[in-house]
Amino acid sequence: MSLNERPSKLTLSAVAQEVGVSVPTVSKVVNGREDVAQGTRARVLAALQRTGYKSPLQRKANPVQRTVEAVFDSLNSAYNMEVLKGIMEQANVSDMEVILSVTGLQAAPPLGPEERAQRMVDEGRSGMIVVTSAFGTAHLEAFQRRQIPIVVIDPLNPPPADLFSVGASNWAGGKVAATHLLELGHRRIAYIGGPATAECSQARLHGYMAALMAEGITVEHEYVSAGQFRPENGAAAFKALVALEDPPTAVFAGSDSIAMGVLAEARRQGIRIPEDMSLVGFDGTYQAEESTPPLTSVSQPLQEIGRSALNFILRQMQGEDIDSRRVELATHLVVRESTAPPRDSASAPAREAGSAPARESASAPAQESASAPKPASRA
Repeated sequence: MSLNERPSKLTLSAVAQEVGVSVPTVSKVVNGREDVAQGTRARVLAALQRTGYKSPLQRKANPVQRTVEAVFDSLNSAYNMEVLKGIMEQANVSDMEVILSVTGLQAAPPLGPEERAQRMVDEGRSGMIVVTSAFGTAHLEAFQRRQIPIVVIDPLNPPPADLFSVGASNWAGGKVAATHLLELGHRRIAYIGGPATAECSQARLHGYMAALMAEGITVEHEYVSAGQFRPENGAAAFKALVALEDPPTAVFAGSDSIAMGVLAEARRQGIRIPEDMSLVGFDGTYQAEESTPPLTSVSQPLQEIGRSALNFILRQMQGEDIDSRRVELATHLVVRESTAPPRDSASAPAREAGSAPARESASAPAQESASAPKPASRA
């Protein structure tokens, strides 16, 4: 029997007969099992998609309900909470349900890419927003094969080139942070970044390097480090920096969470911020406003990023022809009390009488991180 002459209720047996495989093989593909040859899996998936086969879980799902899954690595950061707030606000006005998934809380072994993607289909998810989660290419491609609308925000691993993504002008933000410190007279400026594989952290690094190199300043490899976007990374990296024979006079932290670790370690060592060392963060979260001293930080429109990600999902669901697969929103520097001229500022550029740093800089124009100079070395 041809699938074009299929009965009203399509069965796995009919799909298996059409593809020329056994019913258990089709069942394995439907249930996301990985012990199926790649070529066979592709033929079965094509037949399932062509025929509109629905598994029992799919047939039970409410066809009217629109549900998006938001995947985070954790909910312990101010960054993630701000993004989540934007997602929830947009979902409320768009009549969408949001299911939270936190990968860092999973006690059981994670599902394989095919099994995870098929579960999305079976449970009737309309799409997925992946926020700072370490989903690899295999997972993301498995979602795409099932035509699940997906958007990534600041992925920790490089995503497939054709995937939809939302973020901020990270290169421009890194450049404006370093430029602010240079204008205060600092020349020995360190960068404590996030994971080396995270494109957002690399873009911030390249922007920082571009600002220093424009002033003829060599980027010292011991001043650049990578780690997690967490306070403990900031504390450990700062401890190593102040132990150097020629420590920096300023630090640019790749996130506000990293900056919180720097502040904590500075207090432990009796180093005053900004009297002894200046500090700039990145994100512009409530942590920056409430820290002691209040943190100068590159502000991202985090809630708007969350709203834009959900809008991307909705547009994909509606079958819109979307020209650009990347939305990049502008950043701006908010100057607070954690930055000041260096103590040895005799060599610093003199300010005009009565001049003072602006409390908030103009938005920096977005630039492609690919145009930034490549790092000479990495810590």
